[in-house]
Amino acid sequence: MNKGESMAKVYEPCAVEKQIYDNWESKGYFKGVIDPEKKPFTIVIPPPNITGQLHMGHALDETLQDIIIRFKRMQGYSALWLPGTDHASIATEAKIVDALAKEGLTKEQIGREEFLKRAWDWRKKYGSRIVTQLRSLGSSCDWTRERFTMDEGLSKAVREVFVRLYNKGLIYKGERITNWCPCCNTSISDIEIEYSEDDGNFWYINYPFADGTGALTIATTRPETLLGDVAVAVNPEDEKYKDIIGKMLILPLVNKEIPVIADDYVELGFGTGAVKITPAHDPNDYEVGKRHDLPVIRIMDDKGFINENGGQYAGMERYAARKQIVEDLKAAGLLVKIEPHKHNVGHCQRCGTVLEPFVSNQWYVKMKPLAGPAIDTVRSGRIRFVPDRFAKIYYNWMENIQDWCISRQLWWGHRIPAYYCADCGHITVARETPEKCECCGSTNITQDQDTLDTWFSSALWPFSTLGWPDQTEDLKYFYPTDVLVTGYDIIFFWVARMIFSACEQMGEVPFKTVLFHGLVRDSLGRKMSKSLGNGIDPLEIIDKFGTDALRFSLITGNSPGNDQRYLQEKVESARNFANKIWNATRFVLMNFDNEPDFSKIDRAKFTTEDKWILSASNRPVNEVTENLEKFELGVALSKVYDFVWDIYCDWYIEMVKPRLFDSLSPNRLEAQYVLNKVLIKCMKLLHPFMPFVTEAIFQKLYNDAPSIMISKWPETDGSFDFPKEEEAINYIIDAIKRIRNIRHEMGVPSAKKAHIIAVTSDENKEQILRSCEPILKNMAYCAGLTVKKDKEGIAKDAASVQLENAALYMPLEELIDIAKEIERLTAEKQNLENEINRISSKLSNENFVSKAPKAVVDGERAKLEKYRSIYENTVSRLRDMNER
Repeated sequence: MNKGESMAKVYEPCAVEKQIYDNWESKGYFKGVIDPEKKPFTIVIPPPNITGQLHMGHALDETLQDIIIRFKRMQGYSALWLPGTDHASIATEAKIVDALAKEGLTKEQIGREEFLKRAWDWRKKYGSRIVTQLRSLGSSCDWTRERFTMDEGLSKAVREVFVRLYNKGLIYKGERITNWCPCCNTSISDIEIEYSEDDGNFWYINYPFADGTGALTIATTRPETLLGDVAVAVNPEDEKYKDIIGKMLILPLVNKEIPVIADDYVELGFGTGAVKITPAHDPNDYEVGKRHDLPVIRIMDDKGFINENGGQYAGMERYAARKQIVEDLKAAGLLVKIEPHKHNVGHCQRCGTVLEPFVSNQWYVKMKPLAGPAIDTVRSGRIRFVPDRFAKIYYNWMENIQDWCISRQLWWGHRIPAYYCADCGHITVARETPEKCECCGSTNITQDQDTLDTWFSSALWPFSTLGWPDQTEDLKYFYPTDVLVTGYDIIFFWVARMIFSACEQMGEVPFKTVLFHGLVRDSLGRKMSKSLGNGIDPLEIIDKFGTDALRFSLITGNSPGNDQRYLQEKVESARNFANKIWNATRFVLMNFDNEPDFSKIDRAKFTTEDKWILSASNRPVNEVTENLEKFELGVALSKVYDFVWDIYCDWYIEMVKPRLFDSLSPNRLEAQYVLNKVLIKCMKLLHPFMPFVTEAIFQKLYNDAPSIMISKWPETDGSFDFPKEEEAINYIIDAIKRIRNIRHEMGVPSAKKAHIIAVTSDENKEQILRSCEPILKNMAYCAGLTVKKDKEGIAKDAASVQLENAALYMPLEELIDIAKEIERLTAEKQNLENEINRISSKLSNENFVSKAPKAVVDGERAKLEKYRSIYENTVSRLRDMNER
């Protein structure tokens, strides 16, 4: 039994994928090796959350990265794809809190130490789940270098950066308005907010003047915050309010006096023209309050309940307080009216709770000094965005950046390395836990209770994972990294922060290119979400169709930065393609002698079709390599697909079948050699996209090669450059297609073969037709071929095919419908006239001729000449048919 006979008739991915992956990993093929003789190529994985489960976004992200790293590895780079996971402070803490709640416990009841022990146990139990799932995608990461954002090395890097920035005055602690989640019970940074258009109301409320001369009407969407009002502002240019500036109002329900102040913040002509000022609960009011030296009165606690400053409403949940306050205003005759109002409301990205802005004491990073160098790195081209349109979004955000709130009121995460002295009040910020206050020497010091924003550690990922702040060999060799692959939705969360962190700490860029991809949407174009129930589990698709089919479907039609739709038909098509190449391999091997000795081939015995496929196979090598270098992965895959399916399987294999089936054929070995050589080249080009099936096939084609993934990337072979043979076979393929089409249109069964008469005065075309007669006989249902210079003796009812500088006639006599043939030729004549007019118009356009590349213009002229030749033959044929 030869190798082909031992192959299953259908490719079964589930039978081979795990075995292949385990073999790759056990042999160390994923490992990035420091090799001074090789150039490094580095990608760091966007670390998935330890709470995460594989979704289509991950599948796309990892597939793109794996394609690039496999390509570079085969090109001879020392390729490192560094994996790891993120501790996901809010999400993970929520998991532990939920688990405690089921036991009837809170985190405060068990204390910080026990809580963190449970968190680490949870991470040990569930944190590797996402890593296992990434493996199922074929991810060729160097798992020996896997990192975690809270491992000791990365924690050391976090402390180092915090201390450095603090010592430079770039980290400070201050009281400012913060976005607060009453559910997660922590501050939230601006870019962690999800906004939505929510239904609400404008409540119009009268604030009486203290002197009894009437009232001033204001409108608010949050009536409960009036408990913290300290003023009402009007625009100083507002004529109707000029006389009341400085007067005192009675704050409804609270019954204390507050002033009317003038401030440009109030927009002329908007609403009533008077705005209540609550500095503790609105960022704009906070700035107004600073300008006018107003008090800051916070009226809510961290859980969203009214605090002791709320008087009679203290202890009430914020929305319950709102309802009661509105009722009380109504009862007091101070509620003027209620208007329905849709407005943009900020929600916690994690839990969906409506956020409450209020004043709190938090740690911040000063962003302006860090943003400047980060902007310059992109503007100067040291970092390239693909596609480049995302640079504008990046510039806009960075140029208008606000200070970054980095403290979180959580226990799971990097605890802030700041220590408070109970005796002198000094704050000691240190890399290691200090024994005493650096100011007064007291040992009565306690560490800050808060942890750092998860993105603080993620921002250091490209260099901390390689060993920084230690100057490791990995850091020296693999940094800066080469490509970051990520979704456009985290350009602010992560990409920008990595850039400014690297500029500040490393003095150089973290990566040279950022490849942005879009979202994977459902078949209707909707975002996949739990609420819609339209999520697709990649693991289920892999179980049903195989990893390669999923990867292929995600890359087909993919273009950088654009969203795409998940379509089941694409996965099915990809599975069919895997079966196609599997069966092509099976056919090839079944028609090999057990061990063909290719050292005995005679290149002089290569036929026209052999030279054609060898020469044609240089083109996808060039084009696919160029597309991959430009990150046009979807385009690259389509070119490999077209060549493998169309050129190799549907044409070349069919052309050489007669030689394979004839054991006495003098150039059978040469046919086997070409089949094998081109198939291996195709598998190498396809390997980054479909690693498993290409490896399985590679192992069938070779006895001693270790793995396709460490084989050499294909290069063009100048010794197999046969332009004449390419021209010849392309001409014959065109002829075969036209013959097949005309037979199909006429309903001629394949068993009916016709003698073909070729008429041409072009010696080159004559030679092509004569030399390729065996191919025509094999693939165009041709009983024989006659080539002549005129139409003399050809029956008028013969069907015809018009080629460039030649016409093929098939005297089908009883098989042809003359009326249909005239109809077909008339339609072809019309199509040719349209094409000739279109190209003529283009060539008469001075703009096109002067600005288009010469090769493009020359190509259009050649096309015009070709169509005119075919047109003349078609008109002549029509004339003959009509004269019959």
